[in-house]
Amino acid sequence: MSDSHSELSKPIYKRVLLKISGEGFCHEGGFGIEATELENIARQCVDVAKMGVELAIVVGGGNFIRGATFAEDGNIPRATADYMGMLATVLNAVALQETMEKMGQPTRVQSAINVQTVAEPFVRRRAVRHLEKGRALILAAGTGNPFFTTDTCAALRATEIAADVLLKATKVDGIYDSDPKKNKNAKLYHNVSYPEVLEKQLKVMDLTAITLCMERKIPLVVFNLKTPGNIARVMRGEDIGTKIVPQAGDLK
Repeated sequence: MSDSHSELSKPIYKRVLLKISGEGFCHEGGFGIEATELENIARQCVDVAKMGVELAIVVGGGNFIRGATFAEDGNIPRATADYMGMLATVLNAVALQETMEKMGQPTRVQSAINVQTVAEPFVRRRAVRHLEKGRALILAAGTGNPFFTTDTCAALRATEIAADVLLKATKVDGIYDSDPKKNKNAKLYHNVSYPEVLEKQLKVMDLTAITLCMERKIPLVVFNLKTPGNIARVMRGEDIGTKIVPQAGDLK
């Protein structure tokens, strides 16, 4: 019995890239970093790292600022607003690092923009070495370029570090055919292919990110971060959220 339980508890992925939106750091409609939400994220990440998974995390900054929205609403050029958003991701990354390390998990932050006082620069070989050494890795500042989302960054970094899977942690249970908040009969997809995502115009990530994942054949799992333990459940291969595979023939 114990052997069977042990097998079920083993992760099915060795190296993963986890994308956490900035909104994950506060309650819905909130602002900034809230201690309870931060601790929930940190605890789940630590639990996954303790499973022996090589864990890289890309954090968003929408709990502070969204570059595109801010540029539209104010007098600040889009490029400048995007750089401001990158700085917001650094705040989230450092907060998550400190919280995870207090929980006993060695963690490093690498930034795509130069903030050497608080984070290392992103260097791919160094990033991979951190993972091989059992350190969790938090990747901040997106790609370091304006006009690219942190979702695109997640797809790019997953490719660079040769991740087995890209996980997108959200505030909903997966991908629906319509907005579940507006339509109580919205259908949740459990398995879907990238061509279907494009054909049906399902709102998962931006087109650049989806295209990169499809071309590099990186599977993607979209799930609810707010349910404690969900990241570990995905690691064990449980039927959580929506799994996106490169081609329809890959669906099981």
